[in-house]
Amino acid sequence: MSSQLGGRVVVPIDVKKKPSEQKLPLHNRWHPAIPPVAEVRTGELFRVEMVDFSGGGITKEYTAEDVKFADNSIVHYLSGPIRVVDTDGNPARPGDLLAVEICNLGPLPGDEWGFTAIFDRENGGGFLTDHFPCATKAIWYFEGIYAYSPHIPGVRFPGLTHPGIVGTAPSMELLNIWNERERELEETGLQTLKLCEVLHSRPLANLPSTKGCVLGKIKEGSLEWEKVAREAARTIPGRENGGNCDIKNLSRGSKVYLPVFVDGANLSTGDMHFSQGDGEVAFCGAIEMSGFLELKCEIIRDGMKKYLTPMGPTRLHVNPIFEIGPVEPRFSEWLVFEGISVDESGRQHYLDASVAYKRAVLNAIDYLSRFGYSKEQVYLLLSCCPCEGRISGIVDSPNAVATLAIPIAIFDQDIRPKIGSVPTGPRLVRNNPVLPQCTYDGNLPITKNPSASI
Repeated sequence: MSSQLGGRVVVPIDVKKKPSEQKLPLHNRWHPAIPPVAEVRTGELFRVEMVDFSGGGITKEYTAEDVKFADNSIVHYLSGPIRVVDTDGNPARPGDLLAVEICNLGPLPGDEWGFTAIFDRENGGGFLTDHFPCATKAIWYFEGIYAYSPHIPGVRFPGLTHPGIVGTAPSMELLNIWNERERELEETGLQTLKLCEVLHSRPLANLPSTKGCVLGKIKEGSLEWEKVAREAARTIPGRENGGNCDIKNLSRGSKVYLPVFVDGANLSTGDMHFSQGDGEVAFCGAIEMSGFLELKCEIIRDGMKKYLTPMGPTRLHVNPIFEIGPVEPRFSEWLVFEGISVDESGRQHYLDASVAYKRAVLNAIDYLSRFGYSKEQVYLLLSCCPCEGRISGIVDSPNAVATLAIPIAIFDQDIRPKIGSVPTGPRLVRNNPVLPQCTYDGNLPITKNPSASI
C-alpha cells in the first residue's frame, strides 16, 4: 500500500474502527516476545499510523464522564512492533543504535481534532492532582498548524506536533531490571518518597498487569499470552528504550538514536500529540490525537558501545539521544514564572526540582486566572500550549529554581503586568462555554493555597 504523502504505509489505521478491529494488531505493553507486525529496510521512507492513546475511549463529546471513568489499564495503544533490517536483509542487533528520522507527521486526514484532560484523582490524577482532583476535559480543533478550543476561549497557537512514545523493545534482561526496580519502589515508596506530601496519592509505579493487556499478535487466552502479560511492562513511563518520554521537540525533522536490545529492534510508536507544554502537567495533558509519522531508519552498528555511556550497574543502563528538528513555532516574547523548592505550606525542600516546578506552574495558574479564566482552564492550557519549562538552578542550596515560560502571543490580549487594573478580555468570560467537568467523589485530602486568588 502506498501513501499519498510519499511513504509506504506499514501500519494502517481506520479511526472508525476499534483498536481490536484494526488491520494489524496493536499492543500496549513492552516485551521482547511481542512479534513484529511489519518489516522495513534502512533508508526506506515508511508511514506509521496510530490511534490516540486511549484508542477512542475518550471521545469528542462535551462531557468529562469518559475521562473520569477512563480505563487506564489499556494505555497506551502503540503501532508496531516494526522489525528493522539493513539493505542486505540483516536485522538491527543488540548493541546497535537505531537512528529514526521523523520526515513528516500530523493528524490523520478527516480526524483533525484532539483533547486535553485532567484525570480524576482516584484514577491517576496529574502533577497537581492535590489541587485539581476533578476529571476535566477540553476539546481542540485544528486549523492547519493552529489549534483552538471553545472551552478555553481567547487562545490560539501553532502546534509542535510529535509522538509521545517512540521506543524499541527491551530484552528479557532489561525487562527484569525494570520490573525489579519498579516493584521495589511500589513496596517501599510510601515510606520514603513524597512530593509536597501528596505523591503517595498517585500510583508510585504501574507494575505488570493482565488487566487491559493487549499483546499484538499474541492471542489473548493462550498460555503464551498469560505468561507474557504477567511480565510485560506498562508503557506509562519513559525508560532506557525511550518509550513515553513526551518530548515536545521530537517533531518534524528530528532524529532519535534509540538503543537496540533485541534482533530487529522492534520499533513501536504512539501517543500522538498535536501540541504539548514541557512537563505535560495535567498527565492526560497534551492535545491527544490520532495521527501518522513518516519515518526513515538507519542502523549504527555497535553504536551503544561507541556513543552511550551506561549510568548504572549494567551495559543496559543507557538512554537515547535525539536531535531537535528545524521546524518549530517561533515566539519572540515570553512571560516567565519562577518557582523555588518551598511548598505551599512554606516547608523547605532541599534542591527538589519537582517542588520548584510545581510552584512555578501554580504561580502561572494563579496569575492567568486573574484575566477571566478558571484555574482548571489555565491548568489544561499550560499542559498543552508550547510553553517552555526549565531547571534554571540546581546547585544553590537549599533552593532549586524552576521556570515556566509562556508565549505571550497565544493570547488575544496582553497578559503582562501593567499600571492600572487587570484587564478582562471580552472573550474571556469565566466558564462560558462550560468546561466539561465532573465532581470529585473521593476522600483524599485537597491542597489549598491560603494566599491564592479566588
